[in-house]
Amino acid sequence: MNKLNRWVYAAVGVLVLFCAGIIYAWSVLSAPIAAEFTEWTKAQLSLTFTITMILFCMGCMAGGFLSSKLSPKLYVVAAAVLFLIGFQMTANIHSVIMLYIGFGVISGFGSGLVYNAVMGTITKWFPDKQGLISGVLLMGFGVSAFAIGKLYQAFTPDEIGAWRTSFRFMGIVIPVVLALCAPFFVKPQPTEATGNVQKKSAANPVAMEATTGQMIRKPAFWLYYIWAILLSAAGLALISQATGSASEVGPVVSAGTIATVVGLISIFNAVGRVLSGMLYDRLGRAATMNLVNTSFIVTSVILTLGLTTGSFALIVVGFITGGLSYGSVAPINSAFVSSYYGQKNFSMNFSVINTNLVIASFGSTIAGSLYDASRSYLSTYLLMAVLALGGFVITALIGMCDKRELAARKAR
Repeated sequence: MNKLNRWVYAAVGVLVLFCAGIIYAWSVLSAPIAAEFTEWTKAQLSLTFTITMILFCMGCMAGGFLSSKLSPKLYVVAAAVLFLIGFQMTANIHSVIMLYIGFGVISGFGSGLVYNAVMGTITKWFPDKQGLISGVLLMGFGVSAFAIGKLYQAFTPDEIGAWRTSFRFMGIVIPVVLALCAPFFVKPQPTEATGNVQKKSAANPVAMEATTGQMIRKPAFWLYYIWAILLSAAGLALISQATGSASEVGPVVSAGTIATVVGLISIFNAVGRVLSGMLYDRLGRAATMNLVNTSFIVTSVILTLGLTTGSFALIVVGFITGGLSYGSVAPINSAFVSSYYGQKNFSMNFSVINTNLVIASFGSTIAGSLYDASRSYLSTYLLMAVLALGGFVITALIGMCDKRELAARKAR
């Protein structure tokens, strides 16, 4: 198995994350559930996704903890079992508590577990391309919600309860795919990871091999953590209000077209993950982070113009740039942790950085509250711009931390 080309491992990783990313399709998956259980409020259904995100982060951290104790093959198989149980339980729900446990707790935890297995194992095969491999792998996770959501809509009849058959089917297919892919989760030997590929000459001057305890004592880590929260919240704010803003600007546009246009955010989210990973390898941390900050501000301006002028074309362009912007954050998370704090403790360190998603998830809640107060989607676009401006400040402060770190090392 270890003699395979490293891009084979990458392809397997993309496939596994494509399956695990189904949890992000909740807004589509939940529509027929809401149609059957009309007594459940939107708040109750929305809480399912919040629980899923919390358990996703917990599963990711469990994967990081297990990485030094168990073969990643074993917890990929464990994730397959969890998806099997979680989706079959969801397919048979009759109460909202069962939904929370089946989809939120069990499936969410399984997704986080396999997410860490992919990022903690496959990235080790690419020490010279940490940004690119992070983007390629996370592309699978990013496009999953859109692709699986479309398939789910196409193959699930409109009849009440028909969604249960779809869940049962997915609850078999996904575990089988994960189980078949598990043997590919092997960590490389040092010579296998690098091969004949020469490492980058412009290595990060403040790189170190840090334990999680050492990492969280670094100011640069916490500054980056805040940046990830701000920019992820900006992306989630856009997503949460996308359908409403598109419908307002295009009142005569069909619902199907609106859904496709909103889906562009997911498609370009996937593209943005690859592009930002490549840019991180070529340009470094500061330039890549500032490009993302700038892209969010450009998105805010384009969408504001689209809303004020009533231009549906500008809304489409804004969704494309917004998808590129939001998609760029996740691979930078991975590349930052790897390039600053090394590969030895990457699995655990990466799981810690991912907990920013729990806080960032409130970006959609804040955007909704701002809209309720102002009755205008301009409040969402202003929020995005403010968060991105904060990103510029954070990026500069990390640079100052880097300079102090270098000065301290020279003094020693």
